[in-house]
Amino acid sequence: MGLSKSFQLVLFVIFGLLLYRIYDLENKEMQRQGALAIQNYSKHIDLMNEWNDNGEALYTKLSKTFTFQFFQYIHESDSDLNYTFGTLAKSDAEFEDKIFKIELGHTKSFPNGRLQVRLSTKSVISTSFVNLEKAATLTIMAYLIIMISFAVLMAIHRRGIRYACDYINHIPDLTFQAVETSRLHGSLKPIGIALEKSRMELKTSIGNFHKENDLLAKAAYQDPVTGFSTRRRFNDYMKTISDSDKKQFGVLAIIKAAELSSINQLHGRESGDDYLSQIASCIRRAAARTGVNEFYRVSSSDFALFIHDITVKEGEQFLVQLKGYLDEYAQTIEPDSIAHSGMVPFESNSNTHALLTLADTAVSIAQTSGPNRYHILEKFSGNEQLGDDHWKVTINELINRKGLKFFQQPILPCNNQVDVYRELYARFFNNEGSNLPTASVIAMSERHGLNVDLDKMIVVHTLQLLNANPSLTGNFGVNISASSALQEVFVSWLRDILSSHRTTSARLVFEVNESGMQKNVTASRRFVHEMHKVGAKVAIQQFGLGFSSFKFFREVKPDVIKLDSSYSEGIDQDNNNKFFVRMIVDISRRIGIKVIATGVEKQDEKLTLEKMLVDGLQGYYIARPEIIAKTDK
Repeated sequence: MGLSKSFQLVLFVIFGLLLYRIYDLENKEMQRQGALAIQNYSKHIDLMNEWNDNGEALYTKLSKTFTFQFFQYIHESDSDLNYTFGTLAKSDAEFEDKIFKIELGHTKSFPNGRLQVRLSTKSVISTSFVNLEKAATLTIMAYLIIMISFAVLMAIHRRGIRYACDYINHIPDLTFQAVETSRLHGSLKPIGIALEKSRMELKTSIGNFHKENDLLAKAAYQDPVTGFSTRRRFNDYMKTISDSDKKQFGVLAIIKAAELSSINQLHGRESGDDYLSQIASCIRRAAARTGVNEFYRVSSSDFALFIHDITVKEGEQFLVQLKGYLDEYAQTIEPDSIAHSGMVPFESNSNTHALLTLADTAVSIAQTSGPNRYHILEKFSGNEQLGDDHWKVTINELINRKGLKFFQQPILPCNNQVDVYRELYARFFNNEGSNLPTASVIAMSERHGLNVDLDKMIVVHTLQLLNANPSLTGNFGVNISASSALQEVFVSWLRDILSSHRTTSARLVFEVNESGMQKNVTASRRFVHEMHKVGAKVAIQQFGLGFSSFKFFREVKPDVIKLDSSYSEGIDQDNNNKFFVRMIVDISRRIGIKVIATGVEKQDEKLTLEKMLVDGLQGYYIARPEIIAKTDK
């Protein structure tokens, strides 16, 4: 909308509001006069409290002082004394009556009758209407005068504005001519001065524009959670190192936040973001004296930084300080392992793929050493699988040594008729007793084909725990990998060992990730069927993330589904999640499947989910995971 139309609209609104204000004042004054008229009539009629004559005589007497729109006197015993004049409705209402709404009614009781009147409003309305009419006339005249004046001024300015526009259109061509200030007179003179100044300062402005563009580009490639640069900036920087003709050297440090997936699943994504932000803060503090001013988040859980002009021996000081900060942070949260670091040297024309492989190997070795450890690889000897091989040895060793311990987290039933269970979380440790990152252990076991042996160890350890401690009552959930559950050899082994522990197997609920089970619906159905044969149950974790959830839900029919924690997060405010959960609960009840909501972290989430009739609740608001005791409290 142009200035001219905007001004007209604003002016119209202002004068409209002014007219409304005048009307409001006159209306209030009219109401006040009406109240005075009723008050005067009331005082007058109160002097006639003992009236005992007919209604017509009363009307004659009162009409000498007052004008009535409606008059009705009703005698209690003698209808001949009744009298009525006028009507309540104005059939011939005038224009001012439509503008101003007022009713001057009054009711009076006498010893032998009742009087109801409505005074005429003409005298009250007329004065206000005349005043309103005068004010409206003056206001409209003022509006028209201002509009005409504005139109004349706009016509004068248009010619100057047109010239200024033509001049501005030629600025990108850099073909400047002197500004004809005579054509930009009066209030347009500052425009001429500004145009002349812009010609002189264009070069400076273009330079500032490029600087601002660089800042915007940097913001576009910045991770919002940590403030670090993104993977694309990291790749660009790696390319400059590999293609640089200038001699340079230094170290590349990779930091892996291995507990991110566990924290997201157990605590929620807000806790996961806080976890990443705290690690980023530790990295910044450790690098404060290195001169590094750019850090990178190269994946969801991996960070990187380059430290130039130092050797790996000098760079180790950064790793030592970083470990100290990570250990300090670990004392404030549940996981004692926060992140692991790897460092490798680089120089000009380094092979980027080999450099990243070596750095990843260093991190993998650090992860097998204990919480928040670091490892340095100074040379690339061609043994790219060193890190993976180290993991293979570590996992084989912990399987043989049964290097795990259990934590438990209860599930809160939403009504007394629901039989729920406690979920067991396996935590692994190396031969030095240091905890290993759970997500990395599981991922590496699947990579090396050791997941079946790992899951067998978990199952055997669970059976031994429950058999050796009869005071541990109730049911327990055991996590196993989907890749194991889909293998016939593992399922046969599991069926056989559970068959020999019928009483204990009836207390077990095997929890399997939905996305892995969807890879083979037939094998998933077979796994559920075999577990039912030996009395065990099956729960599907992180339900609702896959596109084929409903087909899988219908065909496999597990005993329990555990909704992904993303559906609990803020569900009290999220109508889409409410709709999904209601639908799942309704379908589950029809086919006898229990629904458990996970990741419950707030009271509002708990109350909302309870109203939606889920069968159980799990999350940090309900209970935190704790080391399993040998006896129940």
